[in-house]
Amino acid sequence: MVRSSRGDASPGMWRREAGTVVLRVPPFPERATAPFAIVAGLQVPRVPTEWAPHSHPRHELVWVRGGTLTSRVEDRVFTVSEGHGLWMPAGVVHGGRATAGAKFYEAFFAPDRAPLAFAFEEPRAIAMTPLLESLLTHLSRTDLDAAARARAESVVFDVLQPSEHRFALQLPGDARIDAIADALLDDPADDRSLEEWARCLGISDRTITRAFRHATGLSFAQWRQVLRVHRALTLLAEGFDVTTVSETLGYAQPSTFIASFRRVMGTTPGAFFDAADGASGITAVSETPEGVRNPVLPVQNS
Repeated sequence: MVRSSRGDASPGMWRREAGTVVLRVPPFPERATAPFAIVAGLQVPRVPTEWAPHSHPRHELVWVRGGTLTSRVEDRVFTVSEGHGLWMPAGVVHGGRATAGAKFYEAFFAPDRAPLAFAFEEPRAIAMTPLLESLLTHLSRTDLDAAARARAESVVFDVLQPSEHRFALQLPGDARIDAIADALLDDPADDRSLEEWARCLGISDRTITRAFRHATGLSFAQWRQVLRVHRALTLLAEGFDVTTVSETLGYAQPSTFIASFRRVMGTTPGAFFDAADGASGITAVSETPEGVRNPVLPVQNS
């Protein structure tokens, strides 16, 4: 993968920030959690943190507050921000990354105790509604009696639903165009055209177009657009305003970035994050009439 002086790159992920800690996940303590269908917990990485590729014997649901979570699963990259989570089926190998200071929540589900109609067979984004998050936070307590835990667990299975937004980026996995994907993952603002990439790689632009369509289902321009929006989720969650994000990602003006974000996520950046802020009890950031999110960091309600 292309390397950058601004930080190390890890395959299929975003450029690694300076000071990132890479952790190996310890074996799952199955005996300690055996009586429970759902086990939940919380940790707060003080620095940017990555988890080396691993899998779990239980289904896993992870979500964050105050940052973003990025996960690589084979040839897909998932990026979820506040208000959304990521479901990882038992046995699926994945790596992960959380931004510094993000509250990182996780819940594990025993496969043999989940309703058959409930378990998702593929990784997918989950809508972290206030009710779902409250229930999982409740289940992280260690003083619940068996009856109270069983009631809460049954409701979780009723309310856990996929997110309506698109959080998965399909990586090409095609030797002819992997250099393009690697360069854009390292620097989403790279604005080289299809014709320029064709000259650089010594192949025709039609070959690049067909390769992207076949591998990702998207054109080159569409794939780059989705990648930029995924990167924008992290930057916006860190408190950067839309103008700064649009410039960082190579857009000529904020309105172009907002339109691109809407095409991918179905809503403007301001509306997307205001919805997450409202659900979490965080004061919504201000937004101009044009939909540009002002550079105001979210503030926790008292």
